Amino acid sequence: MRLAPIQLLTLLFLFPVAAQCELSVGQVYSISFVDVDGNTLSTADGHVTAVVVTSESNLDRARAVGDRIPNFCLGKPDYRMITVLSFQKEHSKPVRMVLAALIRRRLDGEGRRLQSRYDQLKVAGNARRDVRAVADFDGTISSQFGLSATAGNFRVFVFGRSGQLLRQWNDLPSAEELAAALK
Repeated sequence: MRLAPIQLLTLLFLFPVAAQCELSVGQVYSISFVDVDGNTLSTADGHVTAVVVTSESNLDRARAVGDRIPNFCLGKPDYRMITVLSFQKEHSKPVRMVLAALIRRRLDGEGRRLQSRYDQLKVAGNARRDVRAVADFDGTISSQFGLSATAGNFRVFVFGRSGQLLRQWNDLPSAEELAAALK
């Protein structure tokens, strides 16, 4: 069978979209990555993990997810939240290093915000160690979550200890929805 040029072009443009498949609740996903602090993390390493994949334009929504993490998770080594920051354009290695440093600086501030919550609840420990972010400069991490690096990207996932996807949202989940998924 011979394809007309317009059909060939259509297939070439649709293939990347088809390659991006959504994750399915109930399936196990072992997605690994390294955060900006140099820690290797995985969705299947024995933690209950909330992952927010977001673009730069939705950082406030990612912070709102963090604010909605229930108190029973705070300071507990079995629970964690990871923000994957997906950049829409390519950056050179020196620019990536600067951006990673800026992300760490922002995480320090988020750690101070979280520390005040820890102090109010009398949770022991350094909250900054519980604030994690991954810089996705080339879209490889986002694609593992079934997403492309596009402006306005925002998705929330909750994985069980073995990497089973428990719940996902395309929008900001309520505190109640998030707590139910994390239990």
